[in-house]
Amino acid sequence: MSKYILVTSGVCSSLGKGVASSSIGSLLECHGLKIAMIKCDPYVNLDAGNISPYQHGEVFVTEDGAETDLDLGNFSRFTSVNLSSDNCITIGKVYDQVIRNERAGRYNGKTVQVIPHITDEIKRRIISVGAQSGADVVIVEIGGTVGDIESIPYLEASRQLIHELGKGETLSVHLSLVPVITGGELKSKPTQHSVKQLQEAGIQPDILLCRCENELDKSLKKKLALFCNVSEGAVFTSVDVEKSIYELPVIFHKEGLDTEILRKLGFTDLKCNIKPWTQFLSKLSSPEKKISIGMVGKKDYLDECYKSVKEALFHAAVTSYSAELSIVKIDAETLEGTENIKPFFAGLDGIVIPGNVGNRGFMGLLAAVKYARENNIPYLGIDLGMQLMAIETARNLAGIEDADSTEFIQNTKHPVISLPEEQAGLNASGLMKLGANNVQLNKGTKLHAIYKKQVVSERHRSKYTFDRRYKDQLESLGLIISAKAATDGQTEAFEWQNHPWGIGVQYHPEFSSRPTKPHPLFTAFIGAAISE
Repeated sequence: MSKYILVTSGVCSSLGKGVASSSIGSLLECHGLKIAMIKCDPYVNLDAGNISPYQHGEVFVTEDGAETDLDLGNFSRFTSVNLSSDNCITIGKVYDQVIRNERAGRYNGKTVQVIPHITDEIKRRIISVGAQSGADVVIVEIGGTVGDIESIPYLEASRQLIHELGKGETLSVHLSLVPVITGGELKSKPTQHSVKQLQEAGIQPDILLCRCENELDKSLKKKLALFCNVSEGAVFTSVDVEKSIYELPVIFHKEGLDTEILRKLGFTDLKCNIKPWTQFLSKLSSPEKKISIGMVGKKDYLDECYKSVKEALFHAAVTSYSAELSIVKIDAETLEGTENIKPFFAGLDGIVIPGNVGNRGFMGLLAAVKYARENNIPYLGIDLGMQLMAIETARNLAGIEDADSTEFIQNTKHPVISLPEEQAGLNASGLMKLGANNVQLNKGTKLHAIYKKQVVSERHRSKYTFDRRYKDQLESLGLIISAKAATDGQTEAFEWQNHPWGIGVQYHPEFSSRPTKPHPLFTAFIGAAISE
């Protein structure tokens, strides 16, 4: 039977609960345990598919096609778990299922209430992940902040789980803030109040994880232990990292957090292999070269809008080439109003255009593609970044000035990119292609040389695709189709024939990249950028 670690947080949001949970998971794997991870989100949306990335960061897509919170991206990068829709529990999903149950008469006429029906559904989903995965430990991140009204059902479900399964089978880890005020003094009061709120919900934390700029000294740990009713050896610091979030597993291991967790859960005599993390950090701290990549996105985009792409570039640079990576944010909308865009790309070794939605900044994105092609700069396009290669070739080389995508211009005369059902001869639905699908690579292409395989499985999140009526015309101008979908034959990748390295893919390779195992496409791109 699985054991459960319930991770909560207090004082304020954005303390890094997802990264802390992921780091704990990675350490348990280093000890040889099989883990599973769950994110419990308090928002009422069924999933993250329609939430603006400006509000909630990127949408992370699992192999089974679930559109989830970006914390699942951290779970995937820090651990080896294979995530699915079951690993993301939104309160919207919970209420939706309870209402369906009620409509089907499964509650035998009882009044449907938050307790027990909503909390029972939450517990059922959590326990189900443990049972189906066969994990030794299931780490459950409770989204939101203790004290928020939205998190109350999850906290109550957690309290019930702790009561029903018992200590030793469950463990409560509470992440809280220890701020530094003017003069450098560390204040414990916010954490004390946060723990008090958690206790009012019926949960006594077993471990305190204190987010702070500096390491907590012994006297402050003793004070926190006394006032928060935990043992002194169960108070740990989650310090601000210097270079990368991937420092945290090693920091936690040095503090002994994993040892205390294993002791409290009853695991003994487990050896820890932390070497993969220390080797990664060694390369990170002693780079042999530097590389600068320009990422072109929407106006004032946040770093978390394209988080997985940034991380995949970082993995490839550090692990594959021991290189120090600098990512330069380029605003596509600013490019639109600039006659000479050359200064924006000065000093860059490569250009990336990740997936985007909507026509804001379209002309700026198109200008970036043209600049990369004409100046022989290594280019990687993902999703829309791939589609732009077709539109740019059609407009600037084929002379089709109004070539466009029906996503932007519904009645364009030359829909180079359109929905499958809009294309002649195709019998397809308008559903978005989500999750893992097989991609067939064409022999003799750069893409085939990178993967060294004929068929690969990659994750998708797209509706629009290339209209193959333009295939012969664009290929004659040097835009080669290098991959197609194994199921429906739709175009999955382009590459520029007479160019050092220019590849665009319809799928999202960034979702399967890990620090110690970078995705081969990003490794090849970084390699091309370094050699240039």
